[in-house]
Amino acid sequence: MTRQYNGGTWTVGRFNSFVTSTLRAGARRWQPKYTTLNNAKTEKKINVKTGRLAQHFVCAICGEEFTAKDMEVDHINPAVDPLVGFVSWDAFIDRLFCEAENLQAICKGCHKIKSSLERKIRNENK
Repeated sequence: MTRQYNGGTWTVGRFNSFVTSTLRAGARRWQPKYTTLNNAKTEKKINVKTGRLAQHFVCAICGEEFTAKDMEVDHINPAVDPLVGFVSWDAFIDRLFCEAENLQAICKGCHKIKSSLERKIRNENK
């Protein structure tokens, strides 16, 4: 017998998407992410976009400085390995809620490039 989700109104894919989204929302409050961002702090200086004093952070990939708005905390080894794909919920949770050693503070531009490369690898290995 196939398991039903949400009274039979959700497919397995919809259920998995819901669980993934819920876990990722919780991971936004994971303390090692704040530690990683805090470790990337450089100095407070004038933000060229606003003309106001703002904390700046250094990108672990390009080495340039950005304000918090333009930074993201990224998994060095992704929560889902693009070469292997989804293995299990336990593996996904372990990799999603990792320690600071597997996290890096990078600018949005570098994050977009890195994510795009990971997506390309994942699509090639389907």
